[in-house]
Amino acid sequence: MSGKTYGYVRVSTKGQRENRQVIAMQEFGVPMERIIVEKQSGKNFERPAYLQLVRSMKGGDILVVKSIDRLGRNYGEILEQWEGLTKEKGIAIVVLDMPLLDTREGRALIGTLIADIVL
Repeated sequence: MSGKTYGYVRVSTKGQRENRQVIAMQEFGVPMERIIVEKQSGKNFERPAYLQLVRSMKGGDILVVKSIDRLGRNYGEILEQWEGLTKEKGIAIVVLDMPLLDTREGRALIGTLIADIVL
């Protein structure tokens, strides 16, 4: 049984546009109502929309981001979030511009191993 697919789109400033990220999510198959857009710096993970999204997700769900830097800018915190989502909550992550970072079912072991190496 697979869960729901969510997209997380982040731009750093109100002047930046999120259109390309939203289009990429839709092309991947994320329903518009499950694409979360946040206009906030990626310096840390104290972002209200992101935190609410993560709290609402359950094991078996999939989190899609366009690129790893849309998730965050702090390497240590990205690793911490990645592990918390994939290993503790059982949420798969797909990074669209880096196909090696895909931990969906059927790719779990290899995806996790590669993600650990790449990250």
